Amino acid sequence: MAKVLGVGGVFFKARDQATLRDWYARVLGLSFEPWGGVIFTPDAAAKQPGAATTFSSFRADSNYFAPSAKEFMINLMVDDLTGMLARCAQNGVTPIKVMNDEPNGRFAHIVDAEGLKIELWEPAPLAAK
Repeated sequence: MAKVLGVGGVFFKARDQATLRDWYARVLGLSFEPWGGVIFTPDAAAKQPGAATTFSSFRADSNYFAPSAKEFMINLMVDDLTGMLARCAQNGVTPIKVMNDEPNGRFAHIVDAEGLKIELWEPAPLAAK
């Protein structure tokens, strides 16, 4: 029987694609392909214990995405949250929230150049079952 294998991409509209790509390249170090997107290969995430892709909805009245007014949020896995937050600070981006001791790892929330909330996540190793 056919089944879903995972998320194949995240696609969204931008008011100013060039400025937004520049923000993600400077602040988060993303490397854009000539066609305008970033490719995350599975081997990078596989090296990080506890890494996984999550697909989940939130209640319509949730304020978890605040201060963003957008109806979605992007969670990006990172290998070193402390280092990534230092890179953000060097580019004038201050986290709006940092959560260091969550069961699934460490998290920080930042907002991109167009007001989208980004959740940075350093996974914790999964518990043995």
